[in-house]
Amino acid sequence: MKNRGKPPLILPSKRRRRQRLARYSPHALIAMLLVGGGAPIAQPLGFQWPAIVQPASTEHHAGKIVWADLITPDLDGARRFYGELFGWTFHDAAANEADYTVAYVGRQPVAGLVHRAMPAGEKRQPAWLTFIAVRDVDATRRLALAHGAKILAEPRNYPNRGTQAVFADPQGAVFAVLASSAGDPPDVLPAPGKWIWSSLITRDADTDAAFYQTVIGYDVFETPGAQGAQHLVLSSDDFARASANPFPANAEHHRAHWLDFIRVANVADTAAKAGALGGRVLVEPRTDRHGGRIAVLEDPAGARFGVMEWVNGATAQGAK
Repeated sequence: MKNRGKPPLILPSKRRRRQRLARYSPHALIAMLLVGGGAPIAQPLGFQWPAIVQPASTEHHAGKIVWADLITPDLDGARRFYGELFGWTFHDAAANEADYTVAYVGRQPVAGLVHRAMPAGEKRQPAWLTFIAVRDVDATRRLALAHGAKILAEPRNYPNRGTQAVFADPQGAVFAVLASSAGDPPDVLPAPGKWIWSSLITRDADTDAAFYQTVIGYDVFETPGAQGAQHLVLSSDDFARASANPFPANAEHHRAHWLDFIRVANVADTAAKAGALGGRVLVEPRTDRHGGRIAVLEDPAGARFGVMEWVNGATAQGAK
């Protein structure tokens, strides 16, 4: 993310670039994909995956977070909640089918909503699935498996959308990669209602950052965190894309995961509205390390996401 002509928030010449880590500690991997056992989502007759950029572009930004799919057992409830909260509009991807809905901000697609029943007694819960741009999904697959990841959905090409695959990283965080056939969204400051930042929350931020550095090609920079907390920025093309952060000390039973943030005009108002719509505020609105405001929310079905205000005058590349 950036404003053209302005320097990035994270300047490689002024930060210590972390060296690639040659070893990866073994960790238990997620046995099942959030969307159900690693199998591809069933395609109904007439189904068409949406292009993530409309109209198509020639831009490619490996490492950019370019898409997110919500896996939920209540598609109608998700439409109501996110539509009211962010002003999203929706269009089903197949005529007479409601298993996959595309969310739009204006005329631009921003996310997919996937219906998936959550059988009683299973530990899986509704969640957002983060998509990272790559140029070659097969090459990414080889690197990921060679460095301790687990494949949850094999590479597959979808008309209009491109080739994608789903993995669990060595510490169990689920993510997807996408080589978009329509190009990637441009590196400009996202409008309210669009994704603005992603955080990898994990037990060992050093090791996990090294995994993504090797597999995705990120540069990794160590920057001061709040109250001395570790904060690693994942960057590509000199743009800050995401961060890797360790769990708080009291979160020993939590599972590694990606947390995606949506830009909003006012975090406090959005958090209050989410509660009124049946969601929950998991992390109360607070000032982040760059002076903006963030909060972590949960939709009525239990899927978690963040919201973030943008600081006036900050470069579009800055983030949490």
